[in-house]
Amino acid sequence: MMTQDNINRPEVLAEVRTAFYRYEQALVSNDIAVLDELFWHDKRTVRLGAGENLYGIDEIRAFRAARPSAGLQRTLRQTVITTFGEDYAVCSTEFTREGSVSTGRQQQTWVRFPTGWRIVAAQVSLMS
Repeated sequence: MMTQDNINRPEVLAEVRTAFYRYEQALVSNDIAVLDELFWHDKRTVRLGAGENLYGIDEIRAFRAARPSAGLQRTLRQTVITTFGEDYAVCSTEFTREGSVSTGRQQQTWVRFPTGWRIVAAQVSLMS
């Protein structure tokens, strides 16, 4: 059972925060190798995007390879990272892009594996 003492333990929160911002830097710089590294390499990984539903690491990889590499810069706000125990975290954020009237929303579920923290599920949506 989860107790308050195991939520946002400082050392775990620091690890997840580092992984989250590493992902963000890879995203805006289109570093496909790091983006691929940070997703769980499994057919059960899910990424529900603003215009696509991707099931399994192979679909996620194909999407990343075909995605345009221009106009990726964005500004994050309302970022909330919550860890539960030593091996599970949820990261939520809003984002805006210059020239867009939409607000993006992103939520990721991270799990610690022997290889490190990996995204096992992600969701991205846009609001007008």
